[in-house]
Amino acid sequence: MFLMRFTERAYVNYTEEDVRNSPNEAVRLTFSNSNFDPQEGHYLYNMYLDEYQYSEEVGFDGLMLNEHHNTPTCLGATMNLEAAILARTTTKPKIVLLGNPLPIFDNPLRLAEELAEIDMISGGRLVSGFVRGTGVESLATNTNPLYNRERFEEAHDLVLKTWTTPGPFRWEGKHYQFRVVNPFQVPLQKPHPPIWIPGTGSPETLVWCAEHNYPYIFLETDPQGTEDMKSIYAETAREHGYEPGPENFGYLVRIHVQDTDEKAYDVGKGYMVGNIGVGRIPLPRDYASPVGYGSRSDDPRFLRLREQIRSDPFRVGGLDSAHYDEILDSRRWIIGSPDTVVSQLREVLSYMRPGILAVWTNDGSISHQDTMRCLELMGEEVLPRLREIGEELELTDPFQKMAQQQSGS
Repeated sequence: MFLMRFTERAYVNYTEEDVRNSPNEAVRLTFSNSNFDPQEGHYLYNMYLDEYQYSEEVGFDGLMLNEHHNTPTCLGATMNLEAAILARTTTKPKIVLLGNPLPIFDNPLRLAEELAEIDMISGGRLVSGFVRGTGVESLATNTNPLYNRERFEEAHDLVLKTWTTPGPFRWEGKHYQFRVVNPFQVPLQKPHPPIWIPGTGSPETLVWCAEHNYPYIFLETDPQGTEDMKSIYAETAREHGYEPGPENFGYLVRIHVQDTDEKAYDVGKGYMVGNIGVGRIPLPRDYASPVGYGSRSDDPRFLRLREQIRSDPFRVGGLDSAHYDEILDSRRWIIGSPDTVVSQLREVLSYMRPGILAVWTNDGSISHQDTMRCLELMGEEVLPRLREIGEELELTDPFQKMAQQQSGS
C-alpha cells in the first residue's frame, strides 16, 4: 500500500465577519485579497514546506499537493512551484500532484515543460495528476465552464503526446492549436510519469479513467457510494480487457494522531475551519458549479450509472456542513491516539481496499506544533502498522503491481 501525506495548506487569519462582508458572502473567488497578509504568508509557506520535508523523514511514500485559486482555504495557487522546491529538498518520496486543473490552461505545452523539469529535478519521482478543477477555477481564469470536460480531455491528450512523441509536430484541435509542438525538455520517466486522477466520482470521469487504466483517488467520498463508483470503474475496465485491483484505487481521508484520544479530539476540531473556511459559510452554488460546468451528457449509459451511485448520508452540504461528532462517528475522519487510529483505519481499509491511501494530516487552525507531533506519531506507530495491514489485506499499490509485472510474478 502506498502512503502519501497531504494538507490543503490553509490560511485562517481572517474572521467570519470578513466572509459575511465579502461579495455574496463567499470565501472563494470574491473574498478580497485585502484580507491576506503576505508576512503571514511568508511564515505559512515555509512552515508547510518544512512539514512536507519532515514527512519524508517519518517515512511517507509520497508528498501530495493540490491547487486552488482565489481562496484562503488552499495556499497552493501554484502547486508546481511547491513541487519543484520539494523535488530539490527531498530525496525519496514521490511528488504526487493531484492535480493540475487542465481546463484552465490556455497553453498546455508550458505545463508539459514544467512537469518535465520537476520529474528531472526529482530524479523521476513525479506522479502527475490532472483534474477538471472546481467551478471557482473556471470563473477565476475566465474559462468557459461549458467546455470544461472537452478542454480537460484535449489538454490531457496534448500533454501526453508532447511527452511521448518526438517533435516538432503540429496540433490542430477544437480548443488548442499549435503550429509547432517541440518542447526541448521531456520527462525522465518513460514513456511518461504515472498519471493518477482524483475526484468525487462523476461517472464520466470514472469511465474515462478506467479506459486509460489510470488509478482513481476518491476524495473523502461516502463508503457505500464509493463501492458503487468502484463498480462503475470495474465494469469499464473489464470491457477494456483487464481486472482492476487495489492498485487502481486510492482514498483520501483526514487522519490526525495525538498521544491521547482526548487531545486528538480537541486538536482535530481545527479541520472545521480549513477546507470550508472560517465561519463555515456555504459557498454560493453557482460558484461551485456555474452554468455549463456539470455534465450535459444525455447518454443513457451515464444516466444509468449516475442512478447506480447511492446518495451520501451527508447529502445536504456534505462534510462541510456536518457536525464534528457526526463526521467522526461515520469514520469519514479518523482522529485519536495511535491505537484508536489504527483500529479505525483497519475497518476503513478492509471495506474500501485502496492501494493508495492519502493521509490528510492537518488543516485549518491545527497548529504547527500539533502537526509535527501528529507526523512524529504517524512515523513511529501508525505507518509501520498500516504497512502490515496493507500486506495482510493484499492492498497492492501501482508501483508494487508494476514490479510484479516486470518480474513476471
